[in-house]
Amino acid sequence: MVGSGQRTGGDGADGDEAVQSYIDEAEARIQDLRDARERREEVESRIERVGEEAVVDAADTYRKAIRLLDRYEDSATGTGDFQAYVEFQDRFLGLVEDLDEDVPAHDAFEDAAERMDRRRLSEEHFEGARSDLESAAEYVDLLERREDTKEGLSTARRNARLALRDLEAEIERREEMLAFADVDLDAPVEEIQDPIEAYNDAVTADFASFYESAPATEVVEFLERTESFPLVEFRPPPRDLREFARESPDADEPIPTLLDYADYTGSKLDHYAEDPGLLQTTVAVHRTYLERLSAEPLTVSLPPPSAEALRWWVREASSLLRRFAAESTIAKLRTVRDLTRRDDYEDLRFAARAHEELDAEEREHVRSGAAAAELDRLRDARERLSAALDGD
Repeated sequence: MVGSGQRTGGDGADGDEAVQSYIDEAEARIQDLRDARERREEVESRIERVGEEAVVDAADTYRKAIRLLDRYEDSATGTGDFQAYVEFQDRFLGLVEDLDEDVPAHDAFEDAAERMDRRRLSEEHFEGARSDLESAAEYVDLLERREDTKEGLSTARRNARLALRDLEAEIERREEMLAFADVDLDAPVEEIQDPIEAYNDAVTADFASFYESAPATEVVEFLERTESFPLVEFRPPPRDLREFARESPDADEPIPTLLDYADYTGSKLDHYAEDPGLLQTTVAVHRTYLERLSAEPLTVSLPPPSAEALRWWVREASSLLRRFAAESTIAKLRTVRDLTRRDDYEDLRFAARAHEELDAEEREHVRSGAAAAELDRLRDARERLSAALDGD
């Protein structure tokens, strides 16, 4: 089918409630971005006050200290493994000795080292060291919070971009709807619709007759010929189906007959087909393609395409119709072509699009000016959301 595009109208829910839902969504995403940025800036500010390197050193030392406590608590306590006790003290006390004095919570690390610097250790000493180190744990938490705020901001940006995409799609839909604001909805669109419908009905009937009665060879040859006419968009026949049409004597039968044969059992098919194996391996395999063949690529959509597009299409379709269509059908196609020479063709076509693509409520929305006001509100929401996304 030669066409004019998809419907741009909605389902009738284009009033204040629908517009407000888009605006509310945009405002929610804007607020999410603000909150996420504030959380990130708060954490970054705290880290900056202490110093990035100092915070990382404190957090890294805390993690290492806790790992040592967890690893050696069982083996280095009481009268257990003396080697483990020596190894633990060497590593734990050395960790604190190597720590720069400017590292935050340095006193906490020293308190823990002093607690563990004794000849005999108990589980209470390990628990006490963990308590000593609690003030250093906040720097681990600070770095983890920074990662969380980064992820939160990334999520807020992604959700905002999705909302912006939906908002832009709605704005585009409404801009297309407003393109019909000045159309004459009382224009006599039937003057182009009726000839197109008459042609469509005729070509559909002619193609159905051709498909049902002509030898499969002729139908496949016709489909091959359509490849030279790209504006008439038939799907080309598969290669093995072309070979079957050229080589098999069974291709003299119409396609519906061949499809029936393809359902027969082998012994039954032997009585009807000269090459049963080829018929089943070709026709049966391409049953879906064959059953879906129709005149649809040779019909004209309503509303129709532009005058120039329709004239070019008619030129190609006319050449193909001569293979199977009645002269009266070809004459109807010429009548369709002649429509494009009318001075008011584009106006009638545009009016037909308005009737097709807008329902009665939407048409009234356009007439009253409400649609234009709603579009302004949506554009304003888009600008604010876009600005919020660009705010980093």
